[in-house]
Amino acid sequence: MTNSIKAICYHCASSILPSELIEAELGGVQHQFCCPGCMAIAQTIHGEGLEVFYTRRAQMSEKPAAYLVSNDIPEKLKPYDDPSLLGRFTRAYGGEGDLETTLRLEKIRCAACVWLCEQHLRRIVGVKDVQINYVTQKVMVYFSPDKTSLARLLFEIERIGYEAWPFEPSLSLDRARKEKRQLLTRLGVAMLGMMQVMMYAWPTYVGADITPEFEVLLGWTSWALTVPVIVYSAGPIFQAAWRSAQSVRQTHMLGMDVPIALALALAFIAGTINLITGAGQSYFDSITMFVAFILAARYVELLARQDAQGGAEALVKQLPATCERIVNYPESQEVRVVPVVNCNPGEVLRVSPGEVVPADGILIENASELDESLLTGESKPVEKKVGDRVYAGTHNIMNPLIMRIDAVGQSTRIAGIASLLDQALLAKPIMVSLAEKWATYFVAFLLLSAFISSAIWWYFDPSQAWTVLVSVLVASCPCALSLAVPTAMAAAQGAVTKLGLLIVRGHVLEGLVKATDLVLDKTGTLTMGQPELREIIHLRAGYRREDALALAAALEAGQRHPLALSLLRAAQLENLSPATLNHPVTNQLGKGLSSGFYRLGSAVWLGIQQSTQEGQYGQVHLADDQGLIASFMFLDTPRPGLKNLLQTARSRNIAVHLVSGDDPVTVAWWANHVGIEGYLGGCTPEDKYDYIERLQKAKRFVWAIGDGVNDAPLLARAVISIAVGAGAPLAVAGADAILTAVSLEPLAQTLTLADKTQAIIKENLWWALVYNLLAIPAAMLGLVNPWIAGIGMSLSSLAVTLNAWRLRKA
Repeated sequence: MTNSIKAICYHCASSILPSELIEAELGGVQHQFCCPGCMAIAQTIHGEGLEVFYTRRAQMSEKPAAYLVSNDIPEKLKPYDDPSLLGRFTRAYGGEGDLETTLRLEKIRCAACVWLCEQHLRRIVGVKDVQINYVTQKVMVYFSPDKTSLARLLFEIERIGYEAWPFEPSLSLDRARKEKRQLLTRLGVAMLGMMQVMMYAWPTYVGADITPEFEVLLGWTSWALTVPVIVYSAGPIFQAAWRSAQSVRQTHMLGMDVPIALALALAFIAGTINLITGAGQSYFDSITMFVAFILAARYVELLARQDAQGGAEALVKQLPATCERIVNYPESQEVRVVPVVNCNPGEVLRVSPGEVVPADGILIENASELDESLLTGESKPVEKKVGDRVYAGTHNIMNPLIMRIDAVGQSTRIAGIASLLDQALLAKPIMVSLAEKWATYFVAFLLLSAFISSAIWWYFDPSQAWTVLVSVLVASCPCALSLAVPTAMAAAQGAVTKLGLLIVRGHVLEGLVKATDLVLDKTGTLTMGQPELREIIHLRAGYRREDALALAAALEAGQRHPLALSLLRAAQLENLSPATLNHPVTNQLGKGLSSGFYRLGSAVWLGIQQSTQEGQYGQVHLADDQGLIASFMFLDTPRPGLKNLLQTARSRNIAVHLVSGDDPVTVAWWANHVGIEGYLGGCTPEDKYDYIERLQKAKRFVWAIGDGVNDAPLLARAVISIAVGAGAPLAVAGADAILTAVSLEPLAQTLTLADKTQAIIKENLWWALVYNLLAIPAAMLGLVNPWIAGIGMSLSSLAVTLNAWRLRKA
């Protein structure tokens, strides 16, 4: 007699045809598999003692590839160990030659999937650390290339039934669009279902006199319209509730989707039974309305969350799409315009003045000056000689340079920004964690209250027991409580990102509300590093001021150095035409300019004594064969937005301090110039650290702003640290936020936004509390029907989300 019971695959739970059946013993128990791939995955999981995964997971249905039986890396993954691709998708981590990579995980369905991937990767020899974010589906792996490889990591993830690929920002944007589109589609189905079912329920609302046959027809039509809303629109809610219930033994927490799913299931079952028996209410109008409103609230919350994440990776897109590659260098100077993504280490590029460097590399021809403010926050151009490193995202200023690529993709400095933002997503703000914790307790409380209320009503009036149970579950759902804090924080972070401040750690907005002291660095923070001509001194007899400036402008014509630009701007403002020179201008790098017997440059080159001026940025001197003609003195310019930041800080009673490594006279001049009472000059990095430590010992809450390079101790010691600029140095500095805007205005706006965020969070929490204090007793007393409870709960959640939504426009 043939066995009619179908065999089920132990790993993927699919049916097994007799011709495909494979059996293997795992842990002393015989199991059946549908293919060699499933057997190989199960053997890997059991071999590492991770078989508890099978009691926690969500079911799979896809068959894995057969090559997983072997321990050999497949051909399709081997190219990732090629130096060119390895350099694109990894970056240096630590000082021991370790690498860091960000991978996109595919096919993960639940918290158990995340747990399995993390545990399996941690057991691979050479893997130092693993961090997985279920929301973004990204995994950051830190590994030693001497002991394992990128291809091995990708293969090992496949060996346990998942897929992973090196992360690219464009894929992240595609996924964000897909997530938004899917949720919008589910919301559309729910809204259409709600409108139709409400229309069919209208005769019941107005007490219209209709025939029983027509009433039955409307009832079953409403049921048919409710099914897709339950199955499709509310499908993710049921899945999340099931995962939460499965993992409650490990997490000791119940998600807010549990009471929602329970209420929907009970209402649908009760409505279906009542429809069949012809007695009692059908809750289909309540169900569809409930789902539509909750999805609307979640769509708004999703937009706020994606706003917070989307601006973070925008900096990476500042790199050019194309670049000029030199073919057969140095034999040929032929240039081809190629996409940057097709460039590889070892190739030679030409970067013209005014263009952005497309990759990290070594300068091999033509010294120049580069603006590295995107990476360091220092606007003063950096002189680059042959053999110096140049970085992607920096601007070439002076000469057309030729560079050899040595880093592309994730290994570039600018790619470190995306890495920092990934770390930010792994850390929750304190208030968000507390809100989630209390929401979990509240879920347990309301489940207990709902069943106790139903039991009491069953004793006194059994006809009301079911209605009260559903009403309490729906009315008291903690959606508003759960969304109150995270939605406000996500909206605020999205608004701050658009202003030009990337928040790396979640406590920044919370901490700014408590700040009592602000410590500023000077160079690159208080000032821009963009000088303006302050005065002309030591003017030789017989020369007018205008004559000296016209001569200097003629020598500096076509130059891109900040002092040169300052001289040219000054001449233009005074409507002076450059003087006529009889000889061509020669640029002597690091010294100055010459034309015949005229020379313009440093005091050392000209052999004259350096002048001393308080607060100066720099100076250049004009001379001829008879000696000094004039000295041009330049003053650094305050960073835009400084005045507003200082005013905002003072209005909040925040004491401002200026602590700098510049000479004390210059620091004192600048402190008095901008109105800062507390200042200290000539500081070493250790002095800055001690200065903040003294403030903290006096019970002060300190936040600091520095350039993220030489201010590492300053930023590390402060409770809140903000680095001006972006890039790899910030990871060392440990900044909590990165100011990518030129102006300090975003910091003043962020201070105001922090207060507004705190106020909106309090409003949301009070609203959620008052609503539940009114709704729960009313539902327990049988005063609220399920459809009214559904409207109330949904409107409560929507009100909280829309209230937080106001922060986006801050």
